[in-house]
Amino acid sequence: MTEAATAPSGSAARQPRWRRVVLKLSGEALASSASDETIDGAVVERLAGEVVRARQEFDVEMAVVVGGGNIWRGTSAAGSGLDRATSDYMGMLATAINALALQDALERHGQPTRVLSAIQMAEVAEPYIRRRAMRHLEKGRVVIFAAGTGNPFFTTDTTAALRAAEIEAQGVLKGTHSGVDGVYSADPKVEPGATRFDEIGFMEVIARDLRVMDLTAITLCKDNSLPILVFDVMVPGNIQRALLGDPIGTLIR
Repeated sequence: MTEAATAPSGSAARQPRWRRVVLKLSGEALASSASDETIDGAVVERLAGEVVRARQEFDVEMAVVVGGGNIWRGTSAAGSGLDRATSDYMGMLATAINALALQDALERHGQPTRVLSAIQMAEVAEPYIRRRAMRHLEKGRVVIFAAGTGNPFFTTDTTAALRAAEIEAQGVLKGTHSGVDGVYSADPKVEPGATRFDEIGFMEVIARDLRVMDLTAITLCKDNSLPILVFDVMVPGNIQRALLGDPIGTLIR
């Protein structure tokens, strides 16, 4: 599919609703659905291309938080007897692997990128420093936050909310996969008749226990007045549409 085919119609003349955002990608979104590959190069390449086009076309400042569930999921492993804290640290290292894969793809598209890690790994990533992250964004670089918050017992959803608040982002783009395109009244894979919300408030998400993100992340975004757009990131052009404010997904605010 060509770049022109994936770009939203008339997007060049429109302005994005947010100038600085954090894009949250799950690790599973990077995995191959056709094989046992933990990282599908074609998927990473396509997502990188979408990020680059959105950043350059709209001159937005973009940071990315990527999960590690395609390699290691801390909570699941802890359930089998592994110490939870140890399992979570292993998951943080998995996010660093995904961050490096995404960085490589972005830079092959000509987009300067920096990986900032909450766990020290000087040979492959810079340490996370808030002011450094903001300076990279101001210089037009994409910043990828790796290793979660650097603490066990916190998800990468919470990392996305925390980093967004820290760098003074205007919104969080929560990219989903596996055909889920927003927030529903129930799990649409279990209940086909579930209703998708176009917009919903933070308190309703909490009251209904909708679990589109973990409760800590939702509360953190609520307390910092950070809107969240939940959308299907696997549809070509959707990152641009999300930035433009097109009616896709579900807006939580």
